[in-house]
Formats: sequence, structure tokens, C-alpha cells
Amino acid sequence: MSSGFTPAVVPPQEDNGPSYWFLVREDRILVALNPNGPSGKAEIPLLDHPRRLGLGLEAIHYLGSLEGRGVYTAEVSGVPDRLPGLTFKSVRSLLLMLEGEMLSLAGRAIQIVEWDKTHRFCGRCGQATRNHYRERTKVCPACGLESYPVISPAVIVAVSRGDQLLLARSPRFPENMFSVLAGFNEPGESLEETVEREIMEEVAIRVTRVRYFGSQPWPFPHSLMVGFTADYAEGEIQVDGEEIVEAGWFKPGRMPELPRRYSIARSLIEGFLAAHPPAGPRSG
Repeated sequence: MSSGFTPAVVPPQEDNGPSYWFLVREDRILVALNPNGPSGKAEIPLLDHPRRLGLGLEAIHYLGSLEGRGVYTAEVSGVPDRLPGLTFKSVRSLLLMLEGEMLSLAGRAIQIVEWDKTHRFCGRCGQATRNHYRERTKVCPACGLESYPVISPAVIVAVSRGDQLLLARSPRFPENMFSVLAGFNEPGESLEETVEREIMEEVAIRVTRVRYFGSQPWPFPHSLMVGFTADYAEGEIQVDGEEIVEAGWFKPGRMPELPRRYSIARSLIEGFLAAHPPAGPRSG
């Protein structure tokens, strides 16, 4: 995220006017669809306070400031019959409707609201928790247990064999769409070990030279996707039939339908394609 956003937990004492409000209802966020703006784009509303729209709020969290304006998120518990110019959109649809900083903040907001909803009672003794006054954590007043927002690390890896890239299709994907392989990290396991295990479990091949590529927060509901590249070592593809139903080696210029460009999966694939441009036609 760029320097335009400054994260914080405690809101400022002075009123700086309307703030950005990421208002969450289930897996949807309230946005304004600007009829005069680019088609298919949305804006996060600038509001003095959501309650002036007749919205019921379950919990409010200050996220920080963006270019001098406050940034808040809240779980919406009640909606009036009409919200002129505003509508709730799923987070997945906003991946194409928001850009840059706002998209990152939408993911942050969803994760904070989810954490608030699932940690209102202590996991050790069952007492109601309280928000810490200056940190993003829930504190149990009875036993002192602190519960920070959950982050679940997962690896995603582009495996290459020369000028071929390993792509696979999950049963959850749209028909004909393929992507690179991914899986969650397990306790006591390094991320590199996760890469090796997931590739072996899902397609029965071994990899070598596992290298870090980059990362992306993924708020479905609270993952951190850690990207790697790796080289094929040995083995023949055998899909597990559960997580993966089809897999194969693909060359540049012969790619199947790919994930959307906002994702780290697509970034990994584009990185491979940039390093392996398709061969041009031979001259006679």
C-alpha cells in the first residue's frame, strides 16, 4: 500500500470532516456507483456518520487516515428501505470496481469486521471480550487472553519446466479456467516446505529451487497469499481428484483461460510469460 494511507487504531480527537466508511454487511460493502464516472467503477462513500443515513451499526473500527481523511469500517446491522445512490456489492465484485488503495482498504475492512464478529467472547473462558484501547486486539477482562486479527498464510506457486508452466483446475473454478497451485501453511512448517508438500499432494511431482515472488492479502476471509516460483524436479502429473481435477504443462501462446489480473496468481503467470515470450514465426 502506498504512503497515502496511514494505519492507526485510535481516531483523532479533532473532527476533520467527512470520512471514508467501509460499511460491511455479511460479505458485501456499501459503495456509491457514480453515473458520471467510468463504467463498472465504484466509490467508497465519504460520510459524516453512517447513522445519518438510517443505518444500524454493530461495531465501529478506526482503520487510519487516507490523504487527511479518516477511514472507518463497521458492521451494518440494519438498513433503511432506501439508500439513494448507494448499494451493497460483494467483495469479489469490487475486485473489478475498486482500484489501488481503496481495494486494499476494502480487504482490510472485511478482515477487521470478520475478526470482530468471531472474537466477541474469549476462546479460553467464554467471557465477553473488550477492544484494547490502543492496539488492534481483543482482551478478555477475566483471564487476560489477547486475540489479534487472524491471518492465515497460504502459498501460491508457479512451477516451470523449461518454457512450460504447470497450471491446474480446481472444481471450484469456472469451466476451462486454470491457475497456478496453492495451499495453506500447516503448523510447524516453513513456507518452502508447504510449497513442496502441496505440489506433491495435489499433482504428485517434486520441485526444486523454491524462490520468493511476492505476497497479497486475500480477504476470503483472512488469508495472506505468499507467492513463490519453483522448478520442476521429477515425477508425472497425477491429480488428487479433490482439490485438483485437471492439470498440465502449458507453453506461452497456448494458455487456457487465466485468473483475473488483480490476483497474485495472474501476476505469477504474467511473470513467467514475460520471461518466456512465445517464439515468433520462422522466416523461410
